[in-house]
Amino acid sequence: MNISKVRNDFPILKRKVNGKPLVYLDNAATSQKPRQVLEAIKEYYEKHNANVARGVHTLANEATQMYEESRGKVAGFIGARKDEVVFVRNASEGLNLVAFSWGLNKLKKGDVVVTSVLEHHSNMLPWRMVVEKTGAELKYIDVDDEGGLLLKGKSKTKVSGVKIGSMEQVLVGKVKLVAVSAKSNMTGALQPIEAVVKAVRRVNRRVVIVVDGSHSVPHMITDVKKLGVDFLSYSGHKMLGPMGSGVLWGRKKLLEEMPPFLRGGDMISEVTLESEEWNRVPHKFEAGTPNVAGAVGLAAAVDYLTRVGMKEIYKHEIKLTNYALKKLKELKGDVEVYGPSEADKRAGVVTFNVKGVHAHDVAQILDREGVAVRSGQHCTGPLFERLGIPASVRASFYLYNLKEEIDVMVEALKKVKEVFKI
Repeated sequence: MNISKVRNDFPILKRKVNGKPLVYLDNAATSQKPRQVLEAIKEYYEKHNANVARGVHTLANEATQMYEESRGKVAGFIGARKDEVVFVRNASEGLNLVAFSWGLNKLKKGDVVVTSVLEHHSNMLPWRMVVEKTGAELKYIDVDDEGGLLLKGKSKTKVSGVKIGSMEQVLVGKVKLVAVSAKSNMTGALQPIEAVVKAVRRVNRRVVIVVDGSHSVPHMITDVKKLGVDFLSYSGHKMLGPMGSGVLWGRKKLLEEMPPFLRGGDMISEVTLESEEWNRVPHKFEAGTPNVAGAVGLAAAVDYLTRVGMKEIYKHEIKLTNYALKKLKELKGDVEVYGPSEADKRAGVVTFNVKGVHAHDVAQILDREGVAVRSGQHCTGPLFERLGIPASVRASFYLYNLKEEIDVMVEALKKVKEVFKI
């Protein structure tokens, strides 16, 4: 992978922050966009902009074709069928779609929903809503010492007074749905989805498995057929695409059984004053004017990632993660790192604290040196409570990052030590 050539495709990497070259290490929050994606969006609006599906004029036909071709590219990227891919605004909307359309209609009192304590709030709060409205029970899987799902054994842990346990402990009763992330956005820990699927299927083959792929799909090869899950949701903006673009993949049989999430526009095939008939899947779930430019931009991002090669991107991130872990160790115990000790188990993310300094203070000092990192609880409040940490700094890498940028971050961390006299 030619990193110099890749970096030249990203205009924002040429800017300066506080008089210093930008070092962008906040890719888990959102990725930067290559000129190929920016140009695809610009060309759509300048040459093809029209509403899709209903028009018969040239621009409408072009826009519709571009929209559906984009769906095909996005589906192919995750090994899916085109008619199983629903365009949404982001992963959060995709997960909420499943919660509202499947959860509220399929779950009842006595049923069990399983998620985990490490989830992003977007893969936790929708299921809390579902159990509150249906009377179902919600159970949480605990994590091990490295931030991975605790698959076996016994746990007597409580978080906010709620008992959590190993997956073995919580997969009991009338389990109907299991919702987990493929990769922790807090520690970067890769989760054993294949092991989860096997364990769930042993209990009941009809349990619906939902995966939040926001932090895995942009960084590694994903094949929904091999995963063996039922739904997968991810955001376009974390994989070089524009904000407001995202994907929900679902098994067609399940999508066809689900009522629409929103009503209006193109999600209908016929309406009278007495009745309505829904459009076919996936259009049934895409009410109103869609984000055509977002879909086009996301397809351009898929093209870009495919050209570079997902295997090469993953290898590059492993090298950067290894290097970052090594350099942080050289700070002689003043930095505490969370998550797996091995880079290939936490690809692309290093989460840490400088002892005695709040994460926000660290991030502000790094920003003075042009280094952009994330600080806080990363939308995983219960996980922080479970680990006993108030907040953390998160450095996250992508295909355009360099080892030299990690050096800049480490030098900036030395200034944190100087400022706080550590």
